[in-house]
Amino acid sequence: MPFRWSARATQIVSAAAMSALLMTSAMKHFREPKFFEQVVPDYLCREIPGALGASPHGSEAPAPDGGNRPLAVMSREEWIAVSGLLEAGAAVGLLIPVTRQAAATAVTAMFAVFLAGHLDALRRAYGPAGSPAQRNVHTVRLPLQVPLILWAWSLRKPGRRR
Repeated sequence: MPFRWSARATQIVSAAAMSALLMTSAMKHFREPKFFEQVVPDYLCREIPGALGASPHGSEAPAPDGGNRPLAVMSREEWIAVSGLLEAGAAVGLLIPVTRQAAATAVTAMFAVFLAGHLDALRRAYGPAGSPAQRNVHTVRLPLQVPLILWAWSLRKPGRRR
């Protein structure tokens, strides 16, 4: 008799795999925050990377427009930390059956919102300051969001019991 996965077992394993991916990414937000800097759009940050007057300690100079950007409510580092915390919370939510559907919906939305950052990073990579390495990395990272969005969306459906 061959082994068959039930829809419920498949969803549980899939949710656990997505949870592991999210938790790994969440930990990377705090261990290697520089990895995520390029995918945080400038229009969300109170600072502009590489601006004149950046301190030698890595903090960036304030936006030259005096902070007249309504979405610039946090620093780049704060956005990276908050998104890491959101990913960790979503990872836990996917493991709990009663919160899985809500967590999967939130993860789907989160990945969809992250598209803006990936598009902005790709735009900058192909701009005058972009490097061939940045072009390669962001050309690969952007399309990877689509299967992640579809995978997260698939976790919204409750596994059927037999």
